[in-house]
Amino acid sequence: MKYDRLESTLFDKNRKKLIKFIHSNSLVIVHSNDQMPRNGDQYFPFRQNSDLFYLSGIDQEKTILTLCPNHPNKDLREILFIIESNEKIAVWEGHKYTREEAIKTSGITNIKYLSEFEQIFRELAIYAENIYLNLNENSKFKPDVISADERFLNRLRFEFPAHKIERLAPLMKKLRLKKEPEEIEIMQKACEITNKAFFRIMKFVNPGVNEYEVEAELTHEFLWNKATGHAYAPIVASGKNACVLHYVENNKACNDGDLLLIDFGAEYANYAADCTRTIPVNGKFTQRQKECYEAVLRVMKKAISLMIPGTTINKLNEQVECMFQEEHIKLGLYSKEDVEKQDPEKPLVKKYYPHGTCHFIGLDVHDVGDRTVILEEGMVLTCEPGLYIPEENIGIRIENDILVALKPVDLMGAIPKEVDEIEQLMVKTRVDIS
Repeated sequence: MKYDRLESTLFDKNRKKLIKFIHSNSLVIVHSNDQMPRNGDQYFPFRQNSDLFYLSGIDQEKTILTLCPNHPNKDLREILFIIESNEKIAVWEGHKYTREEAIKTSGITNIKYLSEFEQIFRELAIYAENIYLNLNENSKFKPDVISADERFLNRLRFEFPAHKIERLAPLMKKLRLKKEPEEIEIMQKACEITNKAFFRIMKFVNPGVNEYEVEAELTHEFLWNKATGHAYAPIVASGKNACVLHYVENNKACNDGDLLLIDFGAEYANYAADCTRTIPVNGKFTQRQKECYEAVLRVMKKAISLMIPGTTINKLNEQVECMFQEEHIKLGLYSKEDVEKQDPEKPLVKKYYPHGTCHFIGLDVHDVGDRTVILEEGMVLTCEPGLYIPEENIGIRIENDILVALKPVDLMGAIPKEVDEIEQLMVKTRVDIS
């Protein structure tokens, strides 16, 4: 990994929190993500399972964590199984965790090699009454590929049919929603790297540059600052492309007079930043672009102030849509009379603001948690209002990551978003590429 080593105390704390939620005489099993084949003899870059990383800090494939906190043998209560390296692996694949490194990283003292898993697992399973497995329970996403945990579930049903299989995902969701101070610090680091990348592209963007060149500048700055890379596929969308919410082709020229919407974020130590900024390609907003931009910015500032304990994303969405309806009318997109006549099933506000205002963020850019969760201090969400007018070649979104508190904390407060600030910085710092 590129990032600085994290303290094992965070992962030890996370495991202790989980153990409080599981039934007595239970066994928890968490697998690493699989290595995904890219072609005949290569894998895609490995990215660790977020829950395994949350509980261990181990950033390596072919890893298994078992927790059996009530086992009479204290040595079997917490075990980490890792790859046993050898001369061939070292030559062809590089360094793997040693036992000592795994202990230092995870805080788990009982480190075993994968070759020992079968025998130890059987001993653990026979003792336990319940077995917790970590299946993907994202309501909006069901991949075709069967995970290691799903394969293991099929095995358990055959070998231990009398055991009760328990769901780990709801417990992990509850734990991961509220961030520890150490996690906030890591996320702040991801935001700081994202800030550096934004300053870099403000120097670079000029009429005639290509969207993919802007993406390359972002990538350079992320890697230069020890980020793993992008937390998600970046959106670099100029002109009408900015009205396509998940535009990722990033292959068009940035033209004079257009706006450039950049949705980007660094991933540092597996924690995500998620930022969006909209800037004028030539360094100067037109009057209409400025009016639209400042409408979005006003909504954003009000929305951030509402991200306090006790509310929900659903409530925030309702409030923001009301704000945007007023702004849309001021911008002349429709009238009060049009609103009175609108189809309730197709409100006019959704034509120009078709998405929600926020989502949880953490180890995943779209982190655990849904729109009905009651917000508590320590949760982190994005705030990303937008305005899209294809017929005017205008697509605007502004997005920051916000820590929920009685006075919400903007983790991206240092990243410029005011019109004057952006224009002055672009004029002052931009590089002539002609």
